Amino acid sequence: MKRRQFLKNTISTTIGTGIATSALANLSLSHHITNIDSKDIDARSNLEQEGLLNFVAIGDWGRNGADHQLQVAKQMGDWVTNHPNDFIVSTGDNFYPSGVISEHDPLWHYSFENVYTDFALQWDWYPILGNHDYKSDPDAQVRYTKISRRWKMPARYYSKTFNLKGKGKVLIAFIDTNPMIPEFYKNSEYGPHVAGQYPEKQLEWLDKLLSTQDPNIKWKIVVGHHPIYTVGPRTNNYDTLAVRKVLEVVLQKNKVDVYLSGHDHSLQHIKVENMNFHQFVSGSGSEATPVKAGLEITKFAASDYGFMYFAIDDKCISAKVINHQGIKLYDTTIHK
Repeated sequence: MKRRQFLKNTISTTIGTGIATSALANLSLSHHITNIDSKDIDARSNLEQEGLLNFVAIGDWGRNGADHQLQVAKQMGDWVTNHPNDFIVSTGDNFYPSGVISEHDPLWHYSFENVYTDFALQWDWYPILGNHDYKSDPDAQVRYTKISRRWKMPARYYSKTFNLKGKGKVLIAFIDTNPMIPEFYKNSEYGPHVAGQYPEKQLEWLDKLLSTQDPNIKWKIVVGHHPIYTVGPRTNNYDTLAVRKVLEVVLQKNKVDVYLSGHDHSLQHIKVENMNFHQFVSGSGSEATPVKAGLEITKFAASDYGFMYFAIDDKCISAKVINHQGIKLYDTTIHK
């Protein structure tokens, strides 16, 4: 390289470096720094707050999109797009007709991943097992937790505590009611999977969990597949009576506020006189069956496809019932 060209390149590099250094120095001294958090540009952060904790509850849904599953899923997506939502609860019977055979079963795609596709439904799902889930491999749904970002079932029964943004906590127990039904142990389909479950141990765990004296726990909610009370076809069915026999005393003793279930394919709010807890049934994610009229325990009952939406703060729980057309059928509030 000629000396003249070398000097020219050197001078250009030095000048360029100086300009860049000067620009960086000026930038670092700028008083117009912008700090943007994700919440500042997330449209969902501007939604009107309906509670300090919000969740959707749906049950008895997995039918490959058939029998209004797709319509309910669409309305769920629309609802949580326009309302604050922290997670989704599934009250069981996640896969019809006979559960899944493994964590790689195609039904995961046909009945779950490819149905609940709305962005607002990609938040955490907290499922429990229904009786239909017991017909194949119930533990496959536990194992799917390691595959899916949103499916959160760490065991057949488990619990989680949710914060009310500095105003206390909500304790939710997600239980497995199937081993509580004696008739299941003799059933050719359910029997192999309830064997060795020791329901008394689960009930002991639940009693200990709910007996907490933590003053920060403002609400206690238990989610189980089988209802304790229902005004659907299973009002006096063997499974309803079996679960009521062992579970009602635990809920009453520990002053549980809400028992949320599925199993009967309808939308119900039930309150039995002298019982502390309110019973909600959200079991019509893809099928609707009849409800009985005129029963005193009924606060609301509809034979319709849909889901429920709960908004909770430290003083009250609001529950709304939304059907497959996006119509709000019922709205109630429980106060402390």
